[in-house]
Amino acid sequence: MNKSTLAVLLASTLLALPVAAQTGKPQVTILATGGTIAGSSASKTDTTGYKAGAVGIDTLIAAVPEMAQVAEVKGEQISNTISGDVNDQVLLTLSKRVNQLLNQQGQQGVVITHGTDTLEETAFFLDLTVNSKQPVVMVGSMRPATAISADGPMNLLEAVTLATAKQAENRGTLVVLNDRIGSAFYTSKTNSTTLDTFKATEPGYLGLFVSGQPKFYYTAAQPIDKRYFDISKLTNLPKVEILYSYQAQDTAILNAALKSGAKGIVIAGNGNGNVSTSVEEAIGKLHQQGIPVVMSTRTGAGYVRT
Repeated sequence: MNKSTLAVLLASTLLALPVAAQTGKPQVTILATGGTIAGSSASKTDTTGYKAGAVGIDTLIAAVPEMAQVAEVKGEQISNTISGDVNDQVLLTLSKRVNQLLNQQGQQGVVITHGTDTLEETAFFLDLTVNSKQPVVMVGSMRPATAISADGPMNLLEAVTLATAKQAENRGTLVVLNDRIGSAFYTSKTNSTTLDTFKATEPGYLGLFVSGQPKFYYTAAQPIDKRYFDISKLTNLPKVEILYSYQAQDTAILNAALKSGAKGIVIAGNGNGNVSTSVEEAIGKLHQQGIPVVMSTRTGAGYVRT
């Protein structure tokens, strides 16, 4: 074999290898959905009246060149909207794509950029529908990209760094904002505007970042009784309505939810999942009819009676 032929074969082999194998850096894909982290405003002090989802994923990646030092990063635009408009189709697309990516050779982790208003909902959905030990990291920001001291760039860098970390494996979907690492199973948004809004009231944070590097408090673990749902063959999700409980509540909203086609009901109940007497009686009838009603609590923390 002459030198020219050998050189061609060597070049072909290198091109066929995954990018990570060529560079020695792990591969991380960012799936973008919009939100404040992709927000823009004419004013640098505007942190509430900006347009969410105004910036594309390529622009977000270009704004944080430091990510290239920790991973081979590529981006995909799944949607570009406010998080309140993230629907079932976006959720199914995200979950299926995350599972596909994590089954690819060389892919170490996946990061999802998302608006903070419903970030916890998407994170929880992915936590229950992604079946992989590899890191899945949800990230957002409380200030738009155009704001003074915008938190998005650092949050994104930390999310990508976390997605490359072996210590982040076997922990389920993770949430990263404000230098904190939380479990998607427990983390919720607790304040409408402040940077430290995402917290896990009962179990606490899993870790934090120091100089951009993740530090975990505990070894890897999964929440007790967490279930996995295979949605790979689903094209839509059944309609489920969430109802908020209050004093002397009647059954009007419950009846309206069923009339509009709800196949199940979740109730954010008072205290330990309690409701008014009339609603409780109506729930009993629904159970007899085979319509699932799941009780939760509007307090934001604590166990609920079954």
